[in-house]
Amino acid sequence: MDTKERTMTEVAEGDILDFYELETIHGDPVQLPDPARLVHLQFRRFAGCPVCNLHLRSIAQRHDEILAAGVREVVVFHSSAETMLELQGELPFAMIADPEKQLYTEFGVNSSPKSVLHPRALAAAGRTITSKSTWELVRQQRSLRGAANTDEEYLGLPADFLIGTDGRVLAAKYGRHVDDQWSVNDLLDLAE
Repeated sequence: MDTKERTMTEVAEGDILDFYELETIHGDPVQLPDPARLVHLQFRRFAGCPVCNLHLRSIAQRHDEILAAGVREVVVFHSSAETMLELQGELPFAMIADPEKQLYTEFGVNSSPKSVLHPRALAAAGRTITSKSTWELVRQQRSLRGAANTDEEYLGLPADFLIGTDGRVLAAKYGRHVDDQWSVNDLLDLAE
């Protein structure tokens, strides 16, 4: 990101993070940084976001490759643990509920009306409509329940961070629209 565009609260490559003791939606502890491996810390929008869920399914499909590269996935939603358990409870990585958006604030992850109006965001919405996994979620009555929760912010932007074992931020990306995040290939390239 251009330094002129960086806000005071954004985390940048080279920054050293404080220690965090987080808890997953399943009640398991997560240390950030992880002393044994890199962490890919993802901030997603709301739990019912179809674009976010399609993206997370792509991460889940290649999770073994990510683990083999020495990376632990930690995903944060500003949704309740209850909603996340219903929608993301079966994913094979750490899911963190942050309904008060404390971590979002600490990492400078923001919202913007442009998040859903960007042409790539509209294309991503089209992909979710035609995705088999999206329709599978709908059939299982898990689909967009989170989207009906008025406490959730729909204009949130995604963000990705690769964090070293010493807490140093090795790479950071603040998305400009709903579908602006690292792919698995991007992550694996960064982890090298």
